Amino acid sequence: MAKKKDATLYCSFCGRSDREVELMLPGMNGCICNDCAERAVELSHEYLKKVASSTLPDLDMESLPKPEEIKAYLDQYVIGQETAKRYLSVAVYNHYKRLSQKRDDDIDIEKSNIIIVGPTGTGKTLLAKTIARMLKVPFAIVDATVLTEAGYVGEDIESLLTRLLAACDYNVAEAERGIVFIDEIDKIARKGDNPSITRDVSGEGVQQGLLKLLEGSVVNVPPQGGRKHPEQKMIAVDTKNILFICGGAFEGIERKIAQRLNTHVVGYGASNHVSKEDRDKLLHFVAPQDLRSYGLIPEIIGRLPILTNLEPLDRDALLRILTEPKNAIVRQYKKLLEMDNVELVIEDDVLGFVVDKAIEYKLGARGLRSLFETIMIDVMYQAPSLKKKRFVLTREFAERQLSRSNYELLSP
Repeated sequence: MAKKKDATLYCSFCGRSDREVELMLPGMNGCICNDCAERAVELSHEYLKKVASSTLPDLDMESLPKPEEIKAYLDQYVIGQETAKRYLSVAVYNHYKRLSQKRDDDIDIEKSNIIIVGPTGTGKTLLAKTIARMLKVPFAIVDATVLTEAGYVGEDIESLLTRLLAACDYNVAEAERGIVFIDEIDKIARKGDNPSITRDVSGEGVQQGLLKLLEGSVVNVPPQGGRKHPEQKMIAVDTKNILFICGGAFEGIERKIAQRLNTHVVGYGASNHVSKEDRDKLLHFVAPQDLRSYGLIPEIIGRLPILTNLEPLDRDALLRILTEPKNAIVRQYKKLLEMDNVELVIEDDVLGFVVDKAIEYKLGARGLRSLFETIMIDVMYQAPSLKKKRFVLTREFAERQLSRSNYELLSP
């Protein structure tokens, strides 16, 4: 670069002199300042992104994970729930095949959205999070409890796709072949069959708004959320190739199933069709008409053709959850103390005690973590400061810790 007192250089793009900028880069027939160079880099990145989105590569069928491979991956993190894992594995694989279908094919393969019914704490969200780790397409988990009709306080239905766009850095072409998991779908059930003078803005109204998303249409999505930025430019997203997986606890749906099967959930009556042990697993018999009785409208049930259920976790399953998965609770605590150079040894009867308490308090799999937190809080507090390098967790210690906590108040 020439000295400023010898000659004056001017940017060929903006016309400013070298006295007005920090750096001037001379070339063969002109110069460019550092500000114009930085802007040129930004514009080139934006252009390359648009080119990449317009020429999105097709998925390679040879490298796609097969249903058995997807289920084997889920088995590493989720205990039990064999039926639901098979349904999810097939649905995700078929989604891949739809995306890799040749454009000149006459057969139009329709997508098969899924709805999963299961009690709280049985692994619906865990299944979604686990399967998201291995996918080659964008994946987003959203919550249906915050959704309301347009114009009311809450999130608009279109905001479901905002997280999907964020997951792929707002690449629209990539988002249009993604997967969305809608959790707590039962919370938008119709509040009652009787007409009311008040609008059901978070129930049936939301279901009506979801219809166009589930079936496939071009939706204008606010990239920064709903009403906080009304001046923002909308992004058009086609949901035709987006797979939707819905999950919900559907608390009390067993009564709807029992009524349809003419089975008594409570009382002295007996059923000729379903044995007593099957009455404890009524979710096995869940059908679309039960979802309609619960409060889902027929149109949305028709757009969720695959219906499966998650089984309640028994004692053996809860014991396996503590130790077998890759991110098992016991392994997590051993790792945490190992980072403080402390070896954690857990006696076998401690695990049985924790599982029994989780069943007694009806906490499900989530309760296992909560119980362990209560038992280990003093150990985690003192371990980093102690010179002791080994701690043995006994049942007596666990009972003593729980007796000092508020958990005993949960006991019936």
